[in-house]
Order: sequence, then structure tokens, then C-alpha cells
Amino acid sequence: MTARNTTETAPENTPSPVQVGIGAVGAADVVRVARDGAPVELTDEALKAIAASRVRIESLAEEPKPVYGVSTGFGALATRHIPTELRQQLQKSLVRSHAAGTGAEVEREVVRALMLLRLSTLATGRTGVRPEVATAYAALLSAGITPVVHEYGSLGCSGDLAPLAHVALALMGEGTVRDADGRSMPAAEALAAANIAPVELAEKEGLALINGTDGMLGQLVLACRDLRDLLRLADITAAMSVEAQLGTDRVFAADLQALRPHRGQASAAANMRLLLAGSGIVASHAGPDCTRVQDAYSLRCAPQVAGGARDTLAHAEAVADTELASAVDNPVVTTDGRVESNGNFHGAPVAYVLDFLAIVTADLASISERRTDRFLDPARNHGLTAFLADDPGVDSGHMIAQYTQAAIVSELKRLAVPASSDSIPSSAMQEDHVSMGWSAARKLRRAVDGLTRVLAIEALTAARALDMREPLRPSPATAAVRDRIRREVAGPGTDRHLAPEIEAAVELCRTGELVAAAENVVGPLA
Repeated sequence: MTARNTTETAPENTPSPVQVGIGAVGAADVVRVARDGAPVELTDEALKAIAASRVRIESLAEEPKPVYGVSTGFGALATRHIPTELRQQLQKSLVRSHAAGTGAEVEREVVRALMLLRLSTLATGRTGVRPEVATAYAALLSAGITPVVHEYGSLGCSGDLAPLAHVALALMGEGTVRDADGRSMPAAEALAAANIAPVELAEKEGLALINGTDGMLGQLVLACRDLRDLLRLADITAAMSVEAQLGTDRVFAADLQALRPHRGQASAAANMRLLLAGSGIVASHAGPDCTRVQDAYSLRCAPQVAGGARDTLAHAEAVADTELASAVDNPVVTTDGRVESNGNFHGAPVAYVLDFLAIVTADLASISERRTDRFLDPARNHGLTAFLADDPGVDSGHMIAQYTQAAIVSELKRLAVPASSDSIPSSAMQEDHVSMGWSAARKLRRAVDGLTRVLAIEALTAARALDMREPLRPSPATAAVRDRIRREVAGPGTDRHLAPEIEAAVELCRTGELVAAAENVVGPLA
């Protein structure tokens, strides 16, 4: 569900190709190409549109009047007119100089998502590249060749220049790539093995290959997919915690939730009603003899927090869908044949929602950690042992699992500090306001991984507490989740090496198996 290892190899069973035309690629197609290794095919319509706009670029290249991106330098050097004999060198120099990333290698799935989205913009026919450039780019993706892209280098304006330049460099047969088996090698060697001829760039093409928001957008699409799954998991772990802490399900009633009709809140509350239905534990204290007046916020307000996160995610998905339908380049070839400079490469719209998602990710993790902490305190856990230990004092139970959660939540709060509110000028003050969208995307990926781990620890702890409530029986849904955990992790007992058990729970969360266990009982969750 979250980021995969940089050197992960492509799947053995290649799925059907994703068609890339003049319209938008879907978010599901991005996931298929990025994670499942799906190949790509340019449609005939796209190839015709690419060829048509190239005619316009070539006619402008022959004119004496300078045209930005065609016969001039770039950025702060845009005032220099470049003679015909130097233009091929100009494109090579642009790509080589902009491939200036440094730091850790970026994950394969991120690079593949970035490549698909750049190809999608090329396919609109608005960039002015030759058809052979787009077909070579598609061939690179389909062969599973992944250029090495580095962590640092993008300011998110003009788009993700450095990451995209490293891909363009590989298209030229330069730089370093990983082949479909994850082996690092020179790009020229990988292209030769795949029978792909290196591209000799012509006017405008170097710029068209590097000027877009594709890196930040690809990471947004992948994060949205992961968070959609994690929100269902958050409802599951919250329901397990409410149940095992002898909380009430009455606060999740539909008529109470309708008094504040946020769509996401209604969905989260509906999930929790389904998950808690038929719980013997809840029924055991639902009568008139119960002295509990109300539950703590971390239990009672779970739908409000998870619901707000859902609504924020829905906004982010809407922004992603708009961006997927965009042709981001500068300059662009308009439908009436003009070649116009523009500012559509600025990553602000994408950067903002990446930051919004980092905020709600941190808060979802925070409320989960608070629920876990309540399990461990005998003053608040309603009859369970201290730290859920088998023999408190001799055993520490889940004491340090909560420490691990707390450390992650603290990190997530730091990652929630917006990147998009920062800007640092570049290109001799020509690019004097930048989005930092790539940075927002990178920290969101770390945040999504952190949330997965926090929810895994809550699930592990809540499952232990449900076992300790015997002979009271949990709901069929939460029992199924507990039982799935038990296939990997033993139940309560004396202290064991805890780290492997946490990692086992993390993997169950990452692969969606805990969500599947619950949905096998109650049907699809919202």
C-alpha cells in the first residue's frame, strides 16, 4: 500500500497495456503502471496530434524571429537567440545540466508514475515534440527501464525539472538506470538490450521533457490511493479500540451524525456501526446499570476526525483529477497553432493538497496513538492489566509499542509543517516564487508509511485487549480482524520479542489484509 523498495523488480506477469491518448489518464492507470508494471501504448489519435503540433514547431524554428523554447535559451537566459547549428546542442545541454539531482535514489513506483504523466502530456499534442520522442518514451516504460532519480533537486517550479531531466537523460542514452530486474547499469546498455534507439533531441524537445508537475502529481495519486485504504483501516482499529475499552456505539448512531452532515463523517460513523454490530462486549455494558457517562474524545470523536480526513482526501483527489487532465509545459502549442509561454508548470495547486494530506495523516495517527495509550493505563483501561502485561512488573506488555507509536507521531507532526508555504528564489530571480511541491510529496510518502505503522500498533494492541476480555465475545467483524492477526502473531502471554510482531502487523496493514478480513464479514466499507 505504501512506498516500495527502490530496487524492486517488475512483476513477472505483465498486465495489459495502459492506453495513453490525448485525454487524461486515470488515477487507476497511474497505479497500474507505477506499481503493477503495466506497459503503455500511445493511441493513433495521440500520435496524429503529436505530429500535427510538431509541424508548427518546425515552421517556427525556420523563422528569424526568436521563439522561446524553440530558438532561445531558457529561464534567465531566454533573451539569447540560438542559431540553428547550435540548437541540438542546446537541447542536450539543457537536459544534462538540469539532471542535477542528489541524495537517495527515488522509488521505482514514483519514477514510473512520473514517466507516465510526462508521456500523457506529450500525448496531448500540446508540447511540440516529434512522434518518435513520445514512442521512445513509451518504449522505455514498457521495457521496465527505470532511470535513477534522486531525492533532492526539485523546487516544484518550473515543475519537477531535475527529476524529469534524469529521465530525459536516459532517453538520450546517458546516465544510470535500473532494468526490469532492478539491476543498475548505464542507460545506453539498457536501451540497447531493449532495442530502443537513444533519442537525438531537436528544437523544443528537451524543454518539453522536463517542464511539468509530473513527479509531485504521481506521488499525490499514489498517496491518495494509499490513504483511501488507510482510512478504512483507521475505522477498523478505532472500532476495535472502542469495543475493547468498553466504549459505547450509541454515539455513532446515524441520526446523531446527521446533525452535522459532513459526508466523510457519515461514512466513518457508518463503518463503525457495521464493525461493532453484534458485539457481545458492547452488549455487556449497554444496560441501565452502566455507570459510564461518555467516552474519551479519541473514542467518541473517531468519526469526526476520520471524516474530516476523508473530506480532505476527496478534495485532494479532485485536484489530482484536474491535474491529470492537464497539459503542463512551457511554452505550449495551442489548438490554433500559437506557441505561448505560460505559468501552468507552477506546482502550487498540487503542493497545497499534498500538505493538507500530511496534516490529516498526522492527526489520524495522533488519535490512534491516544487510543492505544488508554489500553495501557490501568486507571483508564477498565479492568485490564497495566500495559496489557501478563505479569506486570515482570512483563512490560505493550509499554514500548506505545513509545514507538509516540515517536512516529512526533515525526508526523514535523512532517505536517507545510512545504508549500516556503519559497526560495532561483534562476537569477526569474523563478522568484516556487511551490516546493516535490518536497511536499516526499514528506507525505514518509507520513503515509508512518500512519500505516501507527495503525498497525493500535490493531495489535486492540487485538490483545479483545483477547483479554474473554469470555466476552467481540463483534464478528473485529473478531475476524483479530483472528487474522493471530495467524501471524500469538495472543497474550509473557513478553516476547515485540519488533517482529509489529512488523507482521504492519505488513497486514500495508497489504490490506486486515481491511479484507473485516469486509469479508460486513461487506465493502465506505
